[in-house]
Amino acid sequence: MKTRIGLAVAGVGLGLWGLWLLLSTLDPPALIRLPIWLGGAVVADDFFLVPLTIGVGWIVARWSARPDRHRAVGAVRTTMLYVGITTLIALPLLLRQGKGVNPTVLPRDYLRDWLLLEATIIAGGVAGYLVQRFTFRRSRASSGDIGGR
Repeated sequence: MKTRIGLAVAGVGLGLWGLWLLLSTLDPPALIRLPIWLGGAVVADDFFLVPLTIGVGWIVARWSARPDRHRAVGAVRTTMLYVGITTLIALPLLLRQGKGVNPTVLPRDYLRDWLLLEATIIAGGVAGYLVQRFTFRRSRASSGDIGGR
């Protein structure tokens, strides 16, 4: 019980410290724009990213329902997961780069680098699928063929 109270006090203290840093760092117009930006992020997530994710997941599920597609599902899901994670990490840099960047802060071409990273991830996913498809043999018994006959 004491550990929980101590963690709660530490969490509240860190939250208050973060709030103090936020209020002392930003000017009033930026504090007004912050909730608008956060609301826009929620709208973009709920009306763009979530339907896109559901749609892609539905397409992959329909595609993988065909016979002998079970091996592709893992490779496609893993590739999509890594593409999504790296895109979320790179998105602030990609958005910031288009606003007249300071070359000493963002000296790289992040769009090119992000596209190369995504192409590498997709190539790795395709290679993993091909290795899995051509190296593993089917078992003699399948769900419709009990006993391997």
